[in-house]
Amino acid sequence: MSDQGGDDEVDDTFVGTTIDPTAELNEIFGDLERLLKNGDVIAALTVRHVNASLALLAVDALRAYLADRKADAAEDFSTVAEEIRARLAISADDTPSNGGRTPG
Repeated sequence: MSDQGGDDEVDDTFVGTTIDPTAELNEIFGDLERLLKNGDVIAALTVRHVNASLALLAVDALRAYLADRKADAAEDFSTVAEEIRARLAISADDTPSNGGRTPG
């Protein structure tokens, strides 16, 4: 098979180049965590039925994944997914037959 466009070939100019985004990612995660702990943000999310604690756990899970702590990330993501599914089931049981939509 021939490569006419060159898109499938590895560009050797990027091999060996290392980028460490750790500081930038930590700054972004720190900003996001502060935002999710802000009372006004928590109140706004709560109105939309979004749990800020679950969002923080999802942030922790992503941070763990990006730090190559995949087992921790998998556990946290699993917890977040289970909690969201449980909350969806509860809200589906509590809402009238309107396609699962909250009247707004």
